[in-house]
Amino acid sequence: MGVVIRQSIKGIIVTYAGAFIGFLIQFFIITRFLSPEDIGLTSVIIEIGILFAVLCQLGTSSSIIRYFPYFRNREHTHGGFFFYIVALPVVGSLVFVPLYLLFKQPIIDFLAKSSPAFTGYFYWIIPLILFLTYLQVFETYSTVNRRIVVPKFNREVLVRLLMLAVYLLYGYHFINRSGLILGMIAVYGLVLLAAFVYVCRIAPVSMRYRPIPPALGKEMLRYTAYLVAGALGGTILAKLDLFMISSEMGYNYSGIFRIATYMAVIVEIPSRSIAAISAPLAAEALKNGDFATSNTLYQKVSLHQLLAGGMIFLLLWVNIDTIFALLPNGALYAGGKWVVFFLGMAKLTEVTLNFGGQLISFSKYYYWNLYFVFFIIGIGILTNLWLIPHLGITGAAVATALTTLLSYSVQQWIVLKKVKGNPYTKSTLKVLLLFALLIGLNSSGFRLQNPWADGLLRSAVTLFAGALLIYYGRISEEINRLVDRFFEKAKKSL
Repeated sequence: MGVVIRQSIKGIIVTYAGAFIGFLIQFFIITRFLSPEDIGLTSVIIEIGILFAVLCQLGTSSSIIRYFPYFRNREHTHGGFFFYIVALPVVGSLVFVPLYLLFKQPIIDFLAKSSPAFTGYFYWIIPLILFLTYLQVFETYSTVNRRIVVPKFNREVLVRLLMLAVYLLYGYHFINRSGLILGMIAVYGLVLLAAFVYVCRIAPVSMRYRPIPPALGKEMLRYTAYLVAGALGGTILAKLDLFMISSEMGYNYSGIFRIATYMAVIVEIPSRSIAAISAPLAAEALKNGDFATSNTLYQKVSLHQLLAGGMIFLLLWVNIDTIFALLPNGALYAGGKWVVFFLGMAKLTEVTLNFGGQLISFSKYYYWNLYFVFFIIGIGILTNLWLIPHLGITGAAVATALTTLLSYSVQQWIVLKKVKGNPYTKSTLKVLLLFALLIGLNSSGFRLQNPWADGLLRSAVTLFAGALLIYYGRISEEINRLVDRFFEKAKKSL
C-alpha cells in the first residue's frame, strides 16, 4: 500500500492544483462572463461527447487495466498491446459515430425541447467524441505503466488553463458562442496530442500486430461486449440528471445545476488518484485469485477515499453560504445550495464503494455489473421524472442521491458474494463519528460579518480539529506513519 500512498499523494497534489484553478475559473470567470444558458449548453455538449466516447472505447480503458498483466514485457513491446488499445476504439468509432448520426433527430428533439441552441452544434460533437475517446485510452495506458502525475496534469491543469483562455476570449467578445464551442473542442484535441507524446516517451508504442492466444482473445472479446453494455448504462446514469434538467427546464437551470455539480464533484477528486494507482494492483491480485489481498486493498482504498472526500465535503458544506456570497452573480446560483448537499452525499457513497465495482470488473464475475445497471437507469429516470416537477433542480439531486445509494448497495452485495470484498472496518465507523463531531462543531449560529474571514475561520477550525482527530484516533495507520516520518525528518534537520 506504500506505493499507492506515495503515488496517490503526487497525483492528489497535481489534481488539487487543477481543482484550485478550476475553482477560480468556475466561480470567478465562468459565472461572470458566461450566462447560465452558456454554461448549460457547453456542459451538455461535453457530456454527450463523454457518453459517446465511452461507447467508442468498447471498454478499452478497463480492458487495459484487466489484461495488461498478461502482456507486460517491456523488452518485447508488451506483446503488441498498444496496437490493440488503439485499434479497438477505431472499431468502436466506426460503430457508434454512425449511430450518433442516425439518431440525430431524437437527440435534438430531446435536448432542444426547452432551448433550441443545441441544434446548431450537433455535428461539432463528433471530433470531440474522438478526442475524448483516445484521451482516456492514453491516460489509462500511462496508469498501468505506473505514471499518473503527467496525465493528471494534462487533464486537471492543462485543460483548465487552455479553457481559461477560451473563456476570456469569449468574455471580452473576441469570439462569439460558436467560437467558444470550437475553442472548447480544440482544447481537448491539444491535450490529446500532449497525452500521446507522453505515452511515446514512457512506454512502447509499437503498432506491430501480434496474434493473441485464442483463449485469451475470446475472453477479451466477451469482456468487451459486456463492458460496452455496462458502460452505456453507467454513463447514461451519471449524466441523466443534467440531460433531464436541460430537456425539462432548459439550459438556464442546467447551468445553475452545473455550477452546484462542480462544487460536489470536488468531493471525489482524491479518489481519482487513489483508485488510479490501486486499480492495477487489484487487477494483478485478482488475476492470481488472491481475494485476501484484493479485499485488504479495497478496505484501505475505501477508507482513504471516504476520509479524504468527507473532509472536502465538510469544508464545502460549512462554507456553502459564504461561497455563494462571494460568487459573482451568487444570488442567481444560490438556488443550487441543496443540490450541492445531496450530490455531495451521493459522491461520498460513490467514493466509499466505487472500488468494489473495479474488483468485480477485474474478476471473472465482471458480467454481474450488467445485470442491474439498466434496472438502476430505470430507477433514475423514474425518480427524476417524479422529483423534478416537485422540487426542480433539487429534486434531480435527490433523485441522484437515491439512485446512487441503491445502485452501490446492490453492487456491494455482488462484491461481497463473488470476490469476498467488504470495505467496512472499525476505522469506517471512526470516520463517520469524526464527521458527526466536526459538523456539530460548526453547527452553532456564530458567523462573522466578513465572508472571507468567516470562511477562513471555519476552514481552519475544521482542518485543525479534523487533523488532530484523525491522527490521535489512529484512523489510518498509513497516514500516521507518514506524519511520524515527516516529524522524524524535521527533528533530524533541526
